[in-house]
Amino acid sequence: MGRIMAIDYGTKRVGLAVTDPLQLIANPLETVHAKDVLSYLKDYVQREPVDALVVGMPRRLSGEDTQATQHVVGFVRKLQKEFPAVPVHTVDERFTSKMASAAMLAGGLKKKARQDKATVDRVSAAIILQSYLESRFI
Repeated sequence: MGRIMAIDYGTKRVGLAVTDPLQLIANPLETVHAKDVLSYLKDYVQREPVDALVVGMPRRLSGEDTQATQHVVGFVRKLQKEFPAVPVHTVDERFTSKMASAAMLAGGLKKKARQDKATVDRVSAAIILQSYLESRFI
């Protein structure tokens, strides 16, 4: 069984999270620059089997697209082209940054670590992935 990887895509930074091999637990993995994300993913997929990619889709509270939505849609298309054998799923990512900050506070991270946007992006990706994992059993 391969891992499932989640992607919190941004035009500057991309947060990544991955499951354990049994696909039970979501763990923050890495934050990479947006221009490097495809090469990072190619390298990762060569080292580890990946059964699916999950991408956080930005939406407004009303459910409408945001300015970032089109960037993410374009990125999803690139993923589907680069990894045709790997299913790509999208998950609503509303509130993930706030949830990530709250989780880091509850986890006892110091203020400086909580303000690190790269850390927030990784934890947001883990929340997106956990949301996807839970949705499979509903």
